[in-house]
Amino acid sequence: MILCECGEFIKGNTFKDYIKTSANPSTPTIGHCKCGLIFDFFDYEKPKKYSSKKELKSLAIRFAEQRKLELDIIEKFMLEVDRLKSSGRLSDYDILMTAFDIV
Repeated sequence: MILCECGEFIKGNTFKDYIKTSANPSTPTIGHCKCGLIFDFFDYEKPKKYSSKKELKSLAIRFAEQRKLELDIIEKFMLEVDRLKSSGRLSDYDILMTAFDIV
């Protein structure tokens, strides 16, 4: 699952494109249909998004709904998300995945 810079989780809503990378002038990749962002997985790992606490909480709720978590698990998950956001400068993706692993 990829978290786009526009704040949406990319799940099959992509298009195919070719970009210039350090390895090849025509490297195949994907882009997000909603915002048009094209991903460069060769030269860069993953796009990093750093949201405010409010934006991150709405992302976390959508993430929990997609994973079909139960209410008591969602509460623990949200607490972990808040704790991880307050503890340092992790990207949104890192926060969500770490909190999910903890819960």
